[in-house]
Amino acid sequence: MAMAVDEQLTVTVPAELARTIRAAVAHGDYASSSEVVRDALAEWARNRDTQAQEHAALKADIDRGLDDLAAGRVVEFDAERIAARGRQVSQRRSR
Repeated sequence: MAMAVDEQLTVTVPAELARTIRAAVAHGDYASSSEVVRDALAEWARNRDTQAQEHAALKADIDRGLDDLAAGRVVEFDAERIAARGRQVSQRRSR
């Protein structure tokens, strides 16, 4: 397995964020400011990946709905039926 090569970058952050980074190091949460930034960027990357997956799933749901509509696979809108279904789901989740 190849070892990752670190690359050094210089970044500028607002003073308040710099204080927050230094405080995290001072409190022992991280060994260095670089570690804080690496951890934050890794979390940012995970969030971006999750958002992309959620966006793709939402788009697929919308496309499926549009296909159903085009094929005539629709039901009459019934707000009470939808509300009742929501209550059922909520009750199951609260158990």
